[in-house]
Amino acid sequence: MLVVSKLRVFLTFCVCFLGLILAVPSSLGPDLFNKLPRFLQHTVSLGLELRGGSHIQLEVDIDSVTSEHLESIIDEARKQLRKQNIKYQRIGFSKGKDKVVVKLADSKDVGTVKKSFFKIEPELEFSQDGSGAASGANQEKGIEVSFAISEKFIDKFTKRIVDESIEVIRHRIDESGTKEPTILRQGKDRIIVQLPGVENPEEIKKLLGKTALLTFHGVDETLESITVNAGEKPKLPSKPGVMYLPEERGEGVVTYVPIKKQVSLTGKSLVDAQMNIDNQGGGPCVSIKFDNIEGTRKIAELSAKYLHKQFAMVLDGKVLSAPVFQAVLNNGSAVITGHFTMEEATELALLLRAGSLPAPLSIVEERNVGPSLGADSISDGKVAVAVAFALVSIFMILSYGLFGSFSVVSLTFNIILLFAALTLLGATLTLPGIAGIALTIGMAVDANVLIYERIREEMRLGIKQSLAISQGYKMATTTIIDSNFTTLVGSIVLYEFGSGPIKGFAVTLAIGTLASLFTTFSLTKAIVAMWIKKNKNKVVVI
Repeated sequence: MLVVSKLRVFLTFCVCFLGLILAVPSSLGPDLFNKLPRFLQHTVSLGLELRGGSHIQLEVDIDSVTSEHLESIIDEARKQLRKQNIKYQRIGFSKGKDKVVVKLADSKDVGTVKKSFFKIEPELEFSQDGSGAASGANQEKGIEVSFAISEKFIDKFTKRIVDESIEVIRHRIDESGTKEPTILRQGKDRIIVQLPGVENPEEIKKLLGKTALLTFHGVDETLESITVNAGEKPKLPSKPGVMYLPEERGEGVVTYVPIKKQVSLTGKSLVDAQMNIDNQGGGPCVSIKFDNIEGTRKIAELSAKYLHKQFAMVLDGKVLSAPVFQAVLNNGSAVITGHFTMEEATELALLLRAGSLPAPLSIVEERNVGPSLGADSISDGKVAVAVAFALVSIFMILSYGLFGSFSVVSLTFNIILLFAALTLLGATLTLPGIAGIALTIGMAVDANVLIYERIREEMRLGIKQSLAISQGYKMATTTIIDSNFTTLVGSIVLYEFGSGPIKGFAVTLAIGTLASLFTTFSLTKAIVAMWIKKNKNKVVVI
């Protein structure tokens, strides 16, 4: 005889009741929803195609970051070779700019150079070309060696850069106040950003497109700044270690400031940035605060080194301002002044708080989904789920009678528990997710079909109904668990390797599968056990 403990029955009904409480708010209109207690004001998040909004696909410029990394290797290599008194004729990029080439005067230095480069970056691939030093009166021909970044390093480097970019994008969007964004990696170097409810993404695009790399440089006092009208290209003097960067002075005037290429401090040590009003000039400014360890020490050293001298704050290749240090900054705080509007100062503070992007981003695809199209998708999805539910219910009742109606009750709570889980987990319901719900409805009764068919077989052998029911549950359990386990494995694989819509399908399918296992072995079993207990001598056709 099928027996279920009272405690198990109680816990089963508690879970179903809790699921009902969590799922109901998602079906209420705005007026009723707002009247609910705050702890119940949680609904299923709708994806882009259901709610409407913006879809942006970004591409990370890995090549530029790789070139910068090679540039830093070259700079460090020059220092190391000078320290070791190694003579070289040339060190720089190859024609394709994919490797570092060093032309040495003597072949005996190859081993030392190789060791120095591998100390700087272990993930390099070494190659050698050319002959050693010529003998006699002939001039030395030199020997050329090259170092390229390995594919293994590029793969790891790309993954790290893209992951860092995703985090910075997430921080920027969160800072802007946009709710429930979906940010996913796609392929090797692309990022998908979905913004439900955002119909005009121009401000978000501006935030995403800016690298926001803040650096501090000394100003070369031997060269003068050059002021020209906006749009005019001036003739700029050339000096090793110095670069001219533009500073917009307002009123259509641009000043090119000679700053030292060496970066004295970066914005990575920033812990806060806020828009304020400048006490001296009266215009908008940005107050910045460095961390208490590295940042505070470096800004103090920088201000002491350039005391009463001009220095430059540079953001994305443009000079924000080039003031003079009037005092040593020992408290780790500074103020960025410039020709800002209130909006520009607020945006700059937001970008600095969110952090700088490790690589430039470019928009390769953009599309908007209107709210009316999303409403149509929701309506069509509801119809599809309702039709699936009705057809499955009719089939179960016609095929298994009273026990089929028990399955319909469990199927109803299966859907309720699925929506409750989506609400509780904060998962996003997508259009493919609705397809997953429709599929779950069909699969949810599969376990009941296996059990009922097993009961029929047992009853054909002349076994008493109550015992046949017990045997049906017992004998079909292994098959049901195996079939649902394979479905869960498929869902996990889809979620791990799929993109946004596929992930949505995988989530609803996995939750629906787990819910169907619960309703089959807890809810339906409890209902059947209570019916048997109440109708011991009654026989029904299954």
